[in-house]
Amino acid sequence: MRVKAVISYDGSAYKGFQKQTSTNNTITTALEKALRALHIDSPITGSGRTDAGVHATGQVIHFDLPYFWQDLEKLKVNLNRKLDDIYVKHISKAEDDFHARFSAKKRVYRYVFKASKPSVFEQKYISYYETFDPAKLLEALKTFEGKHDFELFHKTGSVTHTNIREIYHAKYKAYKGYHFIYFKANGFLRAQVRMMVAMAMAYATDSITLKQLNEQLACKKKHSTTLAPAEGLYLATILY
Repeated sequence: MRVKAVISYDGSAYKGFQKQTSTNNTITTALEKALRALHIDSPITGSGRTDAGVHATGQVIHFDLPYFWQDLEKLKVNLNRKLDDIYVKHISKAEDDFHARFSAKKRVYRYVFKASKPSVFEQKYISYYETFDPAKLLEALKTFEGKHDFELFHKTGSVTHTNIREIYHAKYKAYKGYHFIYFKANGFLRAQVRMMVAMAMAYATDSITLKQLNEQLACKKKHSTTLAPAEGLYLATILY
């Protein structure tokens, strides 16, 4: 039986979501170890990869259960007992052809930062940008909306069939001293969100011009490869 699970995790405790040859300290490795302890020998597939230090509040995974696991609520409880810094929010039965990554229609990322230094209790979960122009930040974010070739807005090292992605919404809002950036898209390239945030913040702090941002977005000239700090980024929601 194929199941779909929604999970959250503290990315600061792991070296990223995907399995790696250099370390066992990944989200995928921890989940598969917990499954094996419950006699479930199935690989997991996630809706997308997150880098080291990046968090999730709504990551979606799928895996296959043996016949003797029918009680999904009991499975959730037992998995959570075996996991650290990862929480299974719910598990549901899925269609046999459901795929956490390829069945996804839209993805939402949230970026959180403060304009004052985060406390020691916040510093693993919130980024810091001291002085910026909110109007210019929103102007930069709106530039990303629409369908673009993001060839100059991702890290190398992952193979993709196309670098074209459609950003449906790019939003900014402030609330009680915290600042939030949201991107909703049909998909994202590796580190694309962090690079877009960094470029938007560079414009909002007068480090680059809007012309330079547009040149990079149009694949005419690369002006920056800076990534926003990982601790402010959350994979928020996957829509199917």
